[in-house]
Amino acid sequence: MGFWKDFKTFAMRGNIVDMAVGVVVGGAFGKIVTSLVSDIVMPLIGKATSGISLVDLKYVLTEAVVDPADPTVILTPENAILYGKFIQTIIDFIIIAFCIFLVVRMMMKFKKKEEATPPAPPAPTKTELLLEEIRDLMKKDAPAETTSEKQE
Repeated sequence: MGFWKDFKTFAMRGNIVDMAVGVVVGGAFGKIVTSLVSDIVMPLIGKATSGISLVDLKYVLTEAVVDPADPTVILTPENAILYGKFIQTIIDFIIIAFCIFLVVRMMMKFKKKEEATPPAPPAPTKTELLLEEIRDLMKKDAPAETTSEKQE
Protein backbone atom coordinates (compact mmCIF):
# COMPACT_ATOMS: atom_id res chain seq x y z
CA MET A 1 0.00 0.00 0.00
CA GLY A 2 2.93 2.37 0.68
CA PHE A 3 4.10 2.11 -2.94
CA TRP A 4 0.78 3.36 -4.36
CA LYS A 5 0.57 6.14 -1.80
CA ASP A 6 4.11 7.28 -2.70
CA PHE A 7 3.25 7.08 -6.41
CA LYS A 8 0.07 9.13 -5.93
CA THR A 9 2.03 11.77 -3.99
CA PHE A 10 4.65 11.88 -6.75
CA ALA A 11 2.14 11.99 -9.62
CA MET A 12 -0.01 14.70 -8.08
CA ARG A 13 2.83 17.13 -7.38
CA GLY A 14 2.34 20.54 -8.94
CA ASN A 15 5.51 20.31 -11.04
CA ILE A 16 4.51 17.00 -12.63
CA VAL A 17 1.04 18.26 -13.51
CA ASP A 18 2.48 21.50 -14.93
CA MET A 19 4.96 19.52 -17.01
CA ALA A 20 2.18 17.25 -18.34
CA VAL A 21 0.12 20.28 -19.35
CA GLY A 22 3.19 21.75 -21.08
CA VAL A 23 3.79 18.55 -23.04
CA VAL A 24 0.16 18.35 -24.19
CA VAL A 25 0.04 22.04 -25.17
CA GLY A 26 3.45 21.73 -26.84
CA GLY A 27 2.24 18.76 -28.90
CA ALA A 28 -0.81 20.70 -30.06
CA PHE A 29 1.36 23.74 -30.82
CA GLY A 30 3.68 21.51 -32.86
CA LYS A 31 0.73 20.32 -34.96
CA ILE A 32 -0.34 23.92 -35.59
CA VAL A 33 3.15 24.91 -36.72
CA THR A 34 3.50 21.79 -38.87
CA SER A 35 0.24 22.70 -40.59
CA LEU A 36 1.44 26.29 -41.02
CA VAL A 37 4.62 25.08 -42.68
CA SER A 38 3.19 22.32 -44.87
CA ASP A 39 -0.08 24.02 -45.84
CA ILE A 40 0.93 27.69 -46.13
CA VAL A 41 4.70 28.26 -46.22
CA MET A 42 5.77 25.32 -48.39
CA PRO A 43 3.24 26.00 -51.19
CA LEU A 44 4.57 29.56 -51.32
CA ILE A 45 8.14 28.25 -51.52
CA GLY A 46 7.00 25.80 -54.22
CA LYS A 47 5.46 28.68 -56.17
CA ALA A 48 8.70 30.66 -55.85
CA THR A 49 10.72 27.67 -57.08
CA SER A 50 8.49 27.05 -60.14
CA GLY A 51 6.43 24.30 -58.55
CA ILE A 52 9.27 22.19 -57.17
CA SER A 53 8.25 20.60 -53.88
CA LEU A 54 11.09 20.37 -51.37
CA VAL A 55 9.76 17.08 -50.02
CA ASP A 56 10.21 15.47 -53.45
CA LEU A 57 13.89 16.43 -53.71
CA LYS A 58 16.16 13.40 -53.39
CA TYR A 59 19.42 11.90 -54.57
CA VAL A 60 18.88 8.39 -55.88
CA LEU A 61 21.66 5.96 -54.96
CA THR A 62 20.12 2.92 -56.65
CA GLU A 63 17.03 2.84 -58.84
CA ALA A 64 14.07 0.66 -57.94
CA VAL A 65 13.96 -2.69 -59.74
CA VAL A 66 10.53 -3.54 -61.14
CA ASP A 67 9.18 -6.77 -62.55
CA PRO A 68 9.45 -6.58 -66.36
CA ALA A 69 6.20 -8.52 -66.75
CA ASP A 70 4.25 -6.29 -64.32
CA PRO A 71 5.72 -2.78 -63.82
CA THR A 72 3.50 -2.19 -60.77
CA VAL A 73 5.39 -4.87 -58.82
CA ILE A 74 8.57 -3.52 -57.23
CA LEU A 75 11.19 -6.22 -56.74
CA THR A 76 13.74 -3.95 -55.02
CA PRO A 77 12.75 -0.54 -53.65
CA GLU A 78 14.59 2.62 -54.56
CA ASN A 79 17.48 3.66 -52.28
CA ALA A 80 17.72 7.43 -52.05
CA ILE A 81 18.87 10.27 -49.83
CA LEU A 82 15.76 12.37 -49.13
CA TYR A 83 17.41 15.72 -48.60
CA GLY A 84 14.16 17.57 -49.42
CA LYS A 85 12.50 16.15 -46.28
CA PHE A 86 15.56 17.23 -44.31
CA ILE A 87 15.26 20.79 -45.64
CA GLN A 88 11.54 20.69 -44.78
CA THR A 89 12.35 19.64 -41.22
CA ILE A 90 14.89 22.47 -40.87
CA ILE A 91 12.28 24.99 -42.05
CA ASP A 92 9.78 23.51 -39.55
CA PHE A 93 12.34 23.91 -36.76
CA ILE A 94 13.14 27.51 -37.65
CA ILE A 95 9.47 28.47 -37.72
CA ILE A 96 8.75 26.65 -34.42
CA ALA A 97 11.76 28.28 -32.77
CA PHE A 98 10.65 31.71 -34.04
CA CYS A 99 7.08 31.20 -32.76
CA ILE A 100 8.32 30.11 -29.34
CA PHE A 101 10.69 33.09 -29.28
CA LEU A 102 7.74 35.41 -29.92
CA VAL A 103 5.66 33.78 -27.16
CA VAL A 104 8.50 33.94 -24.62
CA ARG A 105 9.26 37.54 -25.58
CA MET A 106 5.61 38.50 -25.13
CA MET A 107 5.51 36.78 -21.72
CA MET A 108 8.67 38.59 -20.63
CA LYS A 109 7.11 41.95 -21.59
CA PHE A 110 4.03 41.16 -19.50
CA LYS A 111 6.23 40.09 -16.60
CA LYS A 112 8.25 43.33 -16.81
CA LYS A 113 5.02 45.36 -16.73
CA GLU A 114 3.94 43.52 -13.59
CA GLU A 115 7.31 44.18 -11.95
CA ALA A 116 7.32 47.85 -13.03
CA THR A 117 4.15 48.70 -11.14
CA PRO A 118 5.11 48.74 -7.46
CA PRO A 119 2.61 47.17 -5.12
CA ALA A 120 0.44 49.53 -3.13
CA PRO A 121 1.79 50.18 0.36
CA PRO A 122 0.07 48.06 2.97
CA ALA A 123 -2.67 49.65 5.04
CA PRO A 124 -1.44 50.87 8.41
CA THR A 125 -1.92 48.45 11.25
CA LYS A 126 -4.03 49.23 14.31
CA THR A 127 -0.86 49.90 16.29
CA GLU A 128 0.40 52.39 13.72
CA LEU A 129 -2.98 54.18 13.67
CA LEU A 130 -2.97 54.39 17.46
CA LEU A 131 0.59 55.77 17.51
CA GLU A 132 -0.34 58.41 14.92
CA GLU A 133 -3.33 59.44 17.03
CA ILE A 134 -1.15 59.74 20.15
CA ARG A 135 1.40 61.81 18.23
CA ASP A 136 -1.30 64.16 16.97
CA LEU A 137 -2.72 64.58 20.48
CA MET A 138 0.73 65.32 21.89
CA LYS A 139 1.29 67.99 19.24
CA LYS A 140 -2.05 69.60 20.06
CA ASP A 141 -1.46 69.62 23.85
CA ALA A 142 2.19 70.76 23.75
CA PRO A 143 2.66 74.51 24.51
CA ALA A 144 4.04 76.59 21.68
CA GLU A 145 7.78 77.10 21.90
CA THR A 146 8.97 80.59 22.51
CA THR A 147 11.94 82.08 20.71
CA SER A 148 14.03 81.96 23.87
CA GLU A 149 13.51 78.18 24.17
CA LYS A 150 14.57 77.71 20.54
CA GLN A 151 17.88 79.51 21.16
CA GLU A 152 18.89 77.26 24.04
